[in-house]
Formats: sequence, C-alpha cells, structure tokens
Amino acid sequence: MLGLMQDTPLLLSTLLEHAARNHADSQIVSEGLGGTRHRYTYADLQRRAKKLANALRELGISGGERVATLAWNTSRHLEIWAAVTGIGAVCHTINPRLFFDQIKYIIEHAQDSLLCFDMSLLSLVEALQPQLSVRCRYVVMTDRAGMPTSSIPDLLCYEDLLAAHSDVFEWPPLAEARAATLCYTSGTTGNPKGVLYSHRSCVLHALAAALPDALCISAQDTVMPVVPMYHANAWGIPHVAMLTGAKLVLPGRDADGESLRRILIEEQVTFSAGVPTVWLGLLQYLESSGTDVPSLARIAVGGSAVPRSMIERFAHPYGVEVRQVWGMTELSPLGTICALKGNARTLSPAQQVDVLEKQGRALYGVAVKITDDSGNELPWDGTSSGRLKVRGPWAIERYYRNDESTLDAEGWFDTGDVATLDADGYMRITDRAKDLIKSGGEWISSVQIENAAVGHPDVAEAAVIGVPHPRWDERPLLLIVPKPGSAPTRAQLLEFLAERMAKWWLPDDVVCIEELPHTATGKLLKTRLREAYKHYRLPT
Repeated sequence: MLGLMQDTPLLLSTLLEHAARNHADSQIVSEGLGGTRHRYTYADLQRRAKKLANALRELGISGGERVATLAWNTSRHLEIWAAVTGIGAVCHTINPRLFFDQIKYIIEHAQDSLLCFDMSLLSLVEALQPQLSVRCRYVVMTDRAGMPTSSIPDLLCYEDLLAAHSDVFEWPPLAEARAATLCYTSGTTGNPKGVLYSHRSCVLHALAAALPDALCISAQDTVMPVVPMYHANAWGIPHVAMLTGAKLVLPGRDADGESLRRILIEEQVTFSAGVPTVWLGLLQYLESSGTDVPSLARIAVGGSAVPRSMIERFAHPYGVEVRQVWGMTELSPLGTICALKGNARTLSPAQQVDVLEKQGRALYGVAVKITDDSGNELPWDGTSSGRLKVRGPWAIERYYRNDESTLDAEGWFDTGDVATLDADGYMRITDRAKDLIKSGGEWISSVQIENAAVGHPDVAEAAVIGVPHPRWDERPLLLIVPKPGSAPTRAQLLEFLAERMAKWWLPDDVVCIEELPHTATGKLLKTRLREAYKHYRLPT
C-alpha cells in the first residue's frame, strides 16, 4: 500500500521559488562585481535567473546539456547556477586553480556546450579556446561597458543576454533524479573524475546541512561561503541560504585576512565556511591588528584537519565556534560535522575541545562504517582504525561517463580515508589510504610530481611526500636520486617543474639522496620516508 501524499519532486528551482516568495527582501551581497559591492534580493535573483533562462533557451541550451563556469563567488555566478539547473541543463563548475591541461581535459570530457567566465579569467579562456576539441560558445560575465577586445570568436556579453530577454518564465517540471550540477575531482590519482549531482541529492543535502547540529543556518543568519562555488557547490551553502532565507554574502576572489574581516564586519556576517588556511589568515590578521569580528558566531572548517590551537584561539577571545566538517566531492560534499552533543555539558572546556578536534558525526542521510581490508566491519570504540565507507542519498554511485559502479557488493563507497568511530558516533581521520598531500584544503598528487621530476635529464628516481607546514597543513617535499655524475640544483629542478604543473603544486624544497627505500615488489616505501622526514623544516 502506498501513502496518499502528493508526489512533488525535489528540485533546485523550488529552493529559489521558496526564497523569492517567502524571503523576497533578504539580501544577496556580491563583492567586487564591476569593481563595487553589489547588493540585491532573492526576488531580484529570481527575476534575473528567469531572464537568463530565456536567453539560454534562445542559445539552444536544452535539457541535459552542460553549461560550464570559470568564476568566483558572485551573484552572476549564482544566477547562472539557478538558470541552468532550472531549465533542466547541467551547471558544470570548473576550478580555475587547476593547471591548464586538467581544465582542458575537464571541458572536453564534460562536452560543455557553453562556457561562462569571469573577466579576470579572460587570458586563461583565450588560451584554452583554440585548443579545445569541443564546440563551445563563450560568455564573459560583464556588462557592455566592460566588454574586452578578445581573440575569442563571437564572444557574448552576459548583461546583453539578460537585457534582451523577458523575466517571464515558468520553471519546467523535471524528474527529481535529473542531473543538476557537475563537479570534477582534483585528479590526484590520474585524470579528474566527474561527479554528477541530481536535483534530489542537492535538495536533501541542503535540508540536512541546515540542521542545528550541522551548519545551524536560519533566516536570522548572514551567511558567507568563502569556500568557492566550484568546490562541490560551495558545500551546498548557497542552497541552504535559499532554503532558509538567510542573507547571503558572496566574497568574490580575495580571501586574505584583512579583506575577509572588512566584509565580515561591514555585512555583519554570523556564519562562514572555508578551508583552514583561510581562517588561519584571518586569525593572524586579527591578532596582529588587535581587532575582532563581533558578529561572527560560527565557522565551518573543512578540507583538512583543524588544529586544536585554531579551535581554542577562535573561542577565546573572539567567541567564535569552530565546527569541523568532513566530506568529499563524491559526497556532495558534507558527510560529518562536529558539534557537541548534550552529554558534553558535563565536560570541562579542555575535554570539549578534545571532542571538537574530531571530524564529527554523520549528518542524517549519511551512513558511515569502518572496515578492515577484507570488508569486515570494525567496532565503534574510538581506537579501531579502518577504511571509511559511506552510503546515502547524496553519495556517489558511479562517476560521470563511467559505467563501472564505485560501490562494493553491499552498496558502500570506499572514501579512501582511514578513520576511527567512537561510541558517540564521532569520526576521526587517522590516515589516508593514498599518498596524497593536502595543502590549504586542496589535494596535490605526489605521483604526478614524481612523474614530472623523473622527466628531468639528471634525475634517476624521485619521491614526493607531504611534510608539516604551519600555514598550509602540508607541503610537498621532493626527494631525488640523481643520475650518476649529475648534480641538479634545487633551482634547476623547480624551474623544470614550473613548466609542467600549477604553481601551488611546486615542492617547497628538494633533497638529493643516494637511494630511495622500496618494498619487495619494487614500490616506493613512503611510510619510511615520512618517518625519516617528519621533522624536516621547510625553507618556507
């Protein structure tokens, strides 16, 4: 027997409709749009998104087609997000910080039909356009006065598109399982992989993320996602803002401490989210300038482990609660969030920080477990360490344009992380199953750096490990075995690598050694290297 309730699909367009109807005058503030701080409302967002929806239809964008963005957190980016998903197409956000070949691969793999980009990224798109094998049209996100002289043929002006179309548009009824947004992983173990989110998964993720023990966002909040929209939909925070009617502040590109404090103060932000390096920069600015951020009540911090000192320094003297989050692109991305349970009231402040150092408890909708290498589930005792696996309505089933399921026989996704779970459900990441380096919330592939390094004519063998860094959590250290009779310098090797990868991937130091340790099967024994260099002091 079925229930007798209405079968209304969960669509992203319903979030915008809800915000425009019930929170019409709640503000959306966008930093740096046209050189100024732009301010409008959810009602304005809906009106402009509908203009863009009509424009997209006229450009021939139909259901399922991919519309790519290379853009920072701005209101125009939000409008594209809303319009593209609203008409049934797929909004494909691309990380402009990836290096050139990865961006080219991603656009070609996604087979994007339209690319919208910020003016500051014009030179990147001009370099990409003649090399792309896909037929793609281009829109620069500016007005007529800001239109550049460009080598891109038939370049379209964003504001011209909107001005030429009506704001009368009915969002079409869609199946909630329809694809909505597409994000690619960072390609740390080969080519980037596409994760294709559905309308249903995005709406359910937003409902769970807004809960009090999650991000705890309401209509009384002013919310600022520092985490970019190309990082797994800015952790779903713009969706949560529409769901709740919270004032939404989009900080643009600048994330230094002084810039962040200025916008936090001027817009009276109560909640923000970003990677640890962002908050470390803000802390350092506050401490050096003797200032504070009185309105800020909570921050969500994810991407890498949060240092205990950061939790303590934000709590006292600034009164800011740090909520550590864990997730991944394949999980939409939020999986766990660390908030204190009721039984924490009996704990001392130091004991409470002991809890807050963990990566948190699973959101409703996310099931977690840890297993040994044979797949046997391990106990939630806080000490047993195993492979972290997840499943739920916003967890990946398979990657885009890949027919192979990513799940095991019981429907669980192996995250690649190693963790413990305690009796209260708190999870702690203890290691990573793969030899990745996490720097400032971004993954760096040790394998790709190694492969590039051994391409140098004087290098016989290379290994890369992550070593501790006070600001970036980890930075890459390159260990090389020179070819006989050769003595390559640090400067020569870094200059060689600079032509082959993004600047922020470059190793912070290079050490020449006589030989590298190997396993019996000939693989590099990185556990021994990490132990040997765990106290290594980088020149940076």
